[in-house]
Amino acid sequence: MNRPAPSTPAASLWRFTKMHGAGNDFVMLDGVNQRLDVTPERARALADRHFGIGADQILLVEPAQSADADFRYRIFNADGGEVEHCGNGARCFVRFVHEQGLSAANPLRAQIRTGVITLNDDPELGVEVDMGVTRFAPADVDFDAQGLEHAAQGQDTLWMLPMPGQDAPMALSLVSISNPHAVQVVEDVQNAPVRTVGPFIESHPRFARKVNAGFMQVMDPHHIRLRVYERGAGETLACGTGACAAVVAGIRRGLLQSPVVVDTRGGALRVQWDGRQLRMSGPAQTVFDGQVDIDALCASLARKETF
Repeated sequence: MNRPAPSTPAASLWRFTKMHGAGNDFVMLDGVNQRLDVTPERARALADRHFGIGADQILLVEPAQSADADFRYRIFNADGGEVEHCGNGARCFVRFVHEQGLSAANPLRAQIRTGVITLNDDPELGVEVDMGVTRFAPADVDFDAQGLEHAAQGQDTLWMLPMPGQDAPMALSLVSISNPHAVQVVEDVQNAPVRTVGPFIESHPRFARKVNAGFMQVMDPHHIRLRVYERGAGETLACGTGACAAVVAGIRRGLLQSPVVVDTRGGALRVQWDGRQLRMSGPAQTVFDGQVDIDALCASLARKETF
Protein backbone atom coordinates (compact mmCIF):
# COMPACT_ATOMS: atom_id res chain seq x y z
CA MET A 1 0.00 0.00 0.00
CA ASN A 2 1.41 3.43 -0.93
CA ARG A 3 1.31 5.92 1.92
CA PRO A 4 2.61 9.48 2.04
CA ALA A 5 5.91 10.05 3.84
CA PRO A 6 5.52 11.39 7.39
CA SER A 7 5.56 15.17 7.61
CA THR A 8 7.69 17.13 10.06
CA PRO A 9 5.35 19.53 11.89
CA ALA A 10 6.53 22.06 14.47
CA ALA A 11 8.17 20.05 17.22
CA SER A 12 5.30 19.99 19.68
CA LEU A 13 2.24 20.53 17.46
CA TRP A 14 0.24 17.33 17.03
CA ARG A 15 -2.83 16.96 14.82
CA PHE A 16 -5.59 14.84 16.36
CA THR A 17 -9.22 13.75 15.96
CA LYS A 18 -11.66 13.34 18.84
CA MET A 19 -13.99 10.33 18.45
CA HIS A 20 -16.26 8.15 20.54
CA GLY A 21 -17.83 4.71 20.36
CA ALA A 22 -21.07 4.66 22.39
CA GLY A 23 -19.66 7.39 24.65
CA ASN A 24 -16.29 5.70 25.20
CA ASP A 25 -14.15 8.61 23.97
CA PHE A 26 -10.75 8.71 22.32
CA VAL A 27 -8.04 10.99 21.01
CA MET A 28 -7.01 9.57 17.64
CA LEU A 29 -3.44 10.22 16.42
CA ASP A 30 -2.17 9.70 12.88
CA GLY A 31 1.31 8.29 13.33
CA VAL A 32 1.59 7.53 9.62
CA ASN A 33 1.79 11.14 8.42
CA GLN A 34 3.22 12.58 11.64
CA ARG A 35 6.32 11.68 13.64
CA LEU A 36 4.89 11.12 17.12
CA ASP A 37 6.50 9.83 20.29
CA VAL A 38 3.64 8.90 22.61
CA THR A 39 4.96 8.50 26.15
CA PRO A 40 2.91 7.79 29.29
CA GLU A 41 3.27 11.45 30.29
CA ARG A 42 2.02 12.67 26.91
CA ALA A 43 -0.86 10.21 26.90
CA ARG A 44 -1.96 11.44 30.34
CA ALA A 45 -1.73 15.05 29.18
CA LEU A 46 -3.89 14.41 26.10
CA ALA A 47 -6.46 12.49 28.14
CA ASP A 48 -6.69 15.04 30.95
CA ARG A 49 -10.19 16.55 30.99
CA HIS A 50 -9.10 19.86 32.54
CA PHE A 51 -5.89 20.85 30.72
CA GLY A 52 -5.94 18.41 27.79
CA ILE A 53 -8.42 17.26 25.17
CA GLY A 54 -10.07 14.70 27.42
CA ALA A 55 -10.45 10.99 26.66
CA ASP A 56 -10.72 7.53 28.13
CA GLN A 57 -7.95 6.31 25.83
CA ILE A 58 -5.38 7.61 23.34
CA LEU A 59 -5.31 5.63 20.07
CA LEU A 60 -2.22 5.75 17.84
CA VAL A 61 -2.30 4.56 14.21
CA GLU A 62 1.13 3.57 12.86
CA PRO A 63 2.52 1.66 9.86
CA ALA A 64 2.15 -2.10 10.34
CA GLN A 65 5.10 -4.11 11.61
CA SER A 66 3.49 -7.33 10.38
CA ALA A 67 3.02 -8.43 6.76
CA ASP A 68 -0.53 -9.65 7.47
CA ALA A 69 -1.77 -6.28 8.81
CA ASP A 70 -2.67 -2.96 7.21
CA PHE A 71 -1.74 -0.82 10.22
CA ARG A 72 -0.46 -1.06 13.75
CA TYR A 73 -2.95 0.16 16.36
CA ARG A 74 -1.75 1.10 19.87
CA ILE A 75 -3.89 1.95 22.91
CA PHE A 76 -2.91 4.09 25.90
CA ASN A 77 -5.24 4.40 28.87
CA ALA A 78 -5.94 7.75 30.53
CA ASP A 79 -3.33 6.92 33.18
CA GLY A 80 -0.67 6.62 30.45
CA GLY A 81 -0.33 2.84 30.50
CA GLU A 82 -0.28 1.01 27.17
CA VAL A 83 -2.77 -1.85 26.98
CA GLU A 84 -3.59 -4.75 24.69
CA HIS A 85 -7.03 -4.14 23.21
CA CYS A 86 -10.03 -1.79 23.13
CA GLY A 87 -13.18 -2.86 21.31
CA ASN A 88 -14.85 0.55 21.04
CA GLY A 89 -11.51 2.01 20.09
CA ALA A 90 -11.09 -0.59 17.35
CA ARG A 91 -14.31 0.60 15.73
CA CYS A 92 -13.14 4.21 15.89
CA PHE A 93 -9.76 3.14 14.54
CA VAL A 94 -11.17 1.75 11.29
CA ARG A 95 -13.54 4.71 10.81
CA PHE A 96 -10.62 7.10 11.43
CA VAL A 97 -8.40 5.32 8.88
CA HIS A 98 -11.12 5.57 6.24
CA GLU A 99 -12.16 9.16 6.98
CA GLN A 100 -8.55 10.37 7.01
CA GLY A 101 -7.82 8.68 3.69
CA LEU A 102 -5.10 6.46 5.12
CA SER A 103 -6.62 3.41 3.44
CA ALA A 104 -9.76 2.36 1.57
CA ALA A 105 -9.32 -1.32 2.50
CA ASN A 106 -12.47 -2.89 3.91
CA PRO A 107 -12.26 -5.19 5.81
CA LEU A 108 -9.20 -3.72 7.50
CA ARG A 109 -6.56 -5.68 9.42
CA ALA A 110 -5.12 -4.09 12.55
CA GLN A 111 -2.04 -5.26 14.43
CA ILE A 112 -2.52 -5.00 18.20
CA ARG A 113 -0.17 -6.13 20.97
CA THR A 114 -1.54 -9.67 20.98
CA GLY A 115 -2.04 -10.33 17.27
CA VAL A 116 -4.08 -9.16 14.28
CA ILE A 117 -7.80 -8.35 14.34
CA THR A 118 -10.16 -7.81 11.39
CA LEU A 119 -12.64 -4.92 11.15
CA ASN A 120 -15.44 -4.21 8.68
CA ASP A 121 -16.90 -0.72 8.25
CA ASP A 122 -20.52 -0.48 7.12
CA PRO A 123 -21.71 3.16 6.89
CA GLU A 124 -25.30 2.16 7.72
CA LEU A 125 -24.88 -0.70 10.20
CA GLY A 126 -21.74 0.50 11.97
CA VAL A 127 -18.37 -1.17 12.43
CA GLU A 128 -18.07 -4.89 13.12
CA VAL A 129 -14.93 -6.19 14.84
CA ASP A 130 -13.58 -9.72 14.95
CA MET A 131 -12.51 -9.63 18.60
CA GLY A 132 -10.10 -12.57 18.49
CA VAL A 133 -9.63 -15.47 20.89
CA THR A 134 -11.29 -15.79 24.30
CA ARG A 135 -9.61 -17.57 27.24
CA PHE A 136 -10.87 -18.39 30.70
CA ALA A 137 -8.08 -19.81 32.90
CA PRO A 138 -6.89 -17.70 35.85
CA ALA A 139 -3.43 -17.58 34.27
CA ASP A 140 -4.94 -15.98 31.15
CA VAL A 141 -5.80 -12.85 33.17
CA ASP A 142 -2.75 -13.15 35.45
CA PHE A 143 -4.99 -13.99 38.40
CA ASP A 144 -3.63 -15.71 41.51
CA ALA A 145 -6.39 -18.21 42.36
CA GLN A 146 -4.41 -20.07 45.03
CA GLY A 147 -6.52 -20.79 48.09
CA LEU A 148 -9.73 -19.27 46.69
CA GLU A 149 -13.03 -21.10 46.65
CA HIS A 150 -14.64 -21.62 43.27
CA ALA A 151 -17.87 -23.06 41.91
CA ALA A 152 -19.14 -24.30 38.56
CA GLN A 153 -22.06 -22.66 36.81
CA GLY A 154 -22.84 -24.13 33.42
CA GLN A 155 -19.53 -24.27 31.56
CA ASP A 156 -18.04 -21.44 33.59
CA THR A 157 -16.00 -21.37 36.78
CA LEU A 158 -16.90 -18.67 39.30
CA TRP A 159 -14.05 -17.47 41.53
CA MET A 160 -15.09 -16.27 44.99
CA LEU A 161 -13.25 -13.08 45.86
CA PRO A 162 -13.81 -11.91 49.46
CA MET A 163 -15.00 -8.34 49.88
CA PRO A 164 -14.10 -6.46 53.11
CA GLY A 165 -17.14 -5.81 55.26
CA GLN A 166 -19.32 -8.33 53.43
CA ASP A 167 -20.18 -11.88 54.47
CA ALA A 168 -20.60 -13.22 50.94
CA PRO A 169 -17.72 -13.09 48.45
CA MET A 170 -18.09 -11.77 44.91
CA ALA A 171 -18.56 -14.50 42.28
CA LEU A 172 -16.39 -13.51 39.32
CA SER A 173 -16.15 -14.92 35.81
CA LEU A 174 -12.65 -14.51 34.39
CA VAL A 175 -12.38 -13.75 30.66
CA SER A 176 -9.39 -12.74 28.57
CA ILE A 177 -10.11 -10.99 25.26
CA SER A 178 -6.50 -9.97 24.73
CA ASN A 179 -7.04 -7.87 27.88
CA PRO A 180 -8.25 -9.15 31.29
CA HIS A 181 -11.84 -8.98 32.60
CA ALA A 182 -13.64 -10.00 35.78
CA VAL A 183 -17.43 -10.08 35.37
CA GLN A 184 -20.09 -10.33 38.06
CA VAL A 185 -23.88 -10.53 37.78
CA VAL A 186 -25.90 -7.91 39.68
CA GLU A 187 -29.63 -7.51 40.19
CA ASP A 188 -29.76 -3.78 39.44
CA VAL A 189 -26.83 -2.36 37.48
CA GLN A 190 -28.03 1.22 37.88
CA ASN A 191 -27.55 1.00 41.65
CA ALA A 192 -24.57 -1.38 41.62
CA PRO A 193 -21.53 -0.12 43.64
CA VAL A 194 -19.39 0.34 40.53
CA ARG A 195 -17.49 3.37 41.84
CA THR A 196 -16.51 1.65 45.09
CA VAL A 197 -16.27 -2.05 44.27
CA GLY A 198 -14.90 -1.38 40.78
CA PRO A 199 -11.60 0.13 41.99
CA PHE A 200 -11.29 -2.62 44.60
CA ILE A 201 -11.48 -5.34 41.93
CA GLU A 202 -9.41 -3.43 39.34
CA SER A 203 -6.42 -3.05 41.69
CA HIS A 204 -6.80 -6.24 43.72
CA PRO A 205 -3.36 -7.75 44.35
CA ARG A 206 -4.49 -11.11 42.98
CA PHE A 207 -4.61 -9.50 39.50
CA ALA A 208 -0.98 -8.98 38.56
CA ARG A 209 -1.78 -6.62 35.63
CA LYS A 210 -4.94 -5.17 37.18
CA VAL A 211 -8.29 -6.02 35.57
CA ASN A 212 -11.42 -4.52 33.98
CA ALA A 213 -14.35 -4.99 36.37
CA GLY A 214 -17.73 -5.66 34.75
CA PHE A 215 -21.17 -5.42 36.39
CA MET A 216 -23.85 -7.18 34.33
CA GLN A 217 -27.63 -7.22 34.75
CA VAL A 218 -29.41 -9.89 32.70
CA MET A 219 -32.65 -8.57 31.24
CA ASP A 220 -33.44 -11.64 29.08
CA PRO A 221 -31.34 -14.25 27.22
CA HIS A 222 -30.58 -11.78 24.42
CA HIS A 223 -30.29 -8.53 26.36
CA ILE A 224 -28.10 -7.24 29.19
CA ARG A 225 -27.28 -3.92 30.83
CA LEU A 226 -23.64 -3.32 31.66
CA ARG A 227 -21.31 -0.98 33.50
CA VAL A 228 -17.54 -1.41 33.48
CA TYR A 229 -14.84 0.06 35.70
CA GLU A 230 -11.93 0.02 33.27
CA ARG A 231 -8.34 -0.64 34.18
CA GLY A 232 -6.46 2.65 34.13
CA ALA A 233 -9.46 4.74 33.05
CA GLY A 234 -12.18 4.39 35.70
CA GLU A 235 -15.82 3.88 34.81
CA THR A 236 -16.45 4.64 31.15
CA LEU A 237 -19.73 5.13 29.30
CA ALA A 238 -19.08 1.95 27.33
CA CYS A 239 -16.41 -0.75 27.10
CA GLY A 240 -16.31 -2.90 23.97
CA THR A 241 -14.11 -5.69 25.29
CA GLY A 242 -16.08 -5.51 28.54
CA ALA A 243 -19.32 -6.03 26.61
CA CYS A 244 -17.81 -9.05 24.89
CA ALA A 245 -16.48 -10.47 28.16
CA ALA A 246 -19.88 -10.08 29.82
CA VAL A 247 -21.72 -11.79 26.96
CA VAL A 248 -19.24 -14.66 26.81
CA ALA A 249 -19.43 -15.13 30.59
CA GLY A 250 -23.24 -15.03 30.47
CA ILE A 251 -23.38 -17.63 27.69
CA ARG A 252 -20.96 -19.91 29.53
CA ARG A 253 -23.02 -19.56 32.69
CA GLY A 254 -26.18 -20.56 30.79
CA LEU A 255 -27.82 -17.17 31.28
CA LEU A 256 -27.55 -15.81 27.74
CA GLN A 257 -27.87 -16.88 24.12
CA SER A 258 -26.14 -15.32 21.12
CA PRO A 259 -26.67 -12.69 19.76
CA VAL A 260 -26.91 -10.31 22.71
CA VAL A 261 -27.68 -6.60 22.80
CA VAL A 262 -25.54 -4.88 25.43
CA ASP A 263 -26.99 -1.62 26.75
CA THR A 264 -24.33 0.68 28.19
CA ARG A 265 -24.65 4.20 29.56
CA GLY A 266 -23.36 5.52 26.21
CA GLY A 267 -25.35 3.37 23.78
CA ALA A 268 -26.05 -0.16 22.57
CA LEU A 269 -23.58 -2.73 21.26
CA ARG A 270 -24.29 -6.12 19.64
CA VAL A 271 -22.19 -9.17 20.46
CA GLN A 272 -22.22 -12.60 18.80
CA TRP A 273 -20.33 -15.64 20.08
CA ASP A 274 -20.63 -19.22 18.87
CA GLY A 275 -18.08 -20.65 21.29
CA ARG A 276 -15.25 -19.86 18.92
CA GLN A 277 -15.75 -16.70 16.85
CA LEU A 278 -16.48 -13.51 18.79
CA ARG A 279 -17.82 -10.46 16.93
CA MET A 280 -18.98 -7.07 18.15
CA SER A 281 -20.68 -4.24 16.26
CA GLY A 282 -21.66 -0.72 17.18
CA PRO A 283 -21.25 2.99 16.42
CA ALA A 284 -18.06 4.99 15.78
CA GLN A 285 -18.51 8.77 15.66
CA THR A 286 -16.12 11.59 14.83
CA VAL A 287 -16.57 14.65 17.06
CA PHE A 288 -13.95 17.17 15.89
CA ASP A 289 -10.43 17.62 14.53
CA GLY A 290 -7.78 19.87 15.99
CA GLN A 291 -4.15 20.61 16.72
CA VAL A 292 -2.52 20.66 20.13
CA ASP A 293 0.78 21.78 21.61
CA ILE A 294 1.82 18.62 23.43
CA ASP A 295 4.68 20.28 25.32
CA ALA A 296 2.34 22.94 26.73
CA LEU A 297 -0.14 20.25 27.78
CA CYS A 298 2.59 18.29 29.56
CA ALA A 299 3.74 21.42 31.39
CA SER A 300 0.19 22.08 32.62
CA LEU A 301 -0.24 18.48 33.72
CA ALA A 302 3.09 18.54 35.56
CA ARG A 303 1.96 21.54 37.58
CA LYS A 304 -1.37 19.87 38.37
CA GLU A 305 0.30 16.62 39.48
CA THR A 306 3.01 18.25 41.63
CA PHE A 307 1.16 21.20 43.21
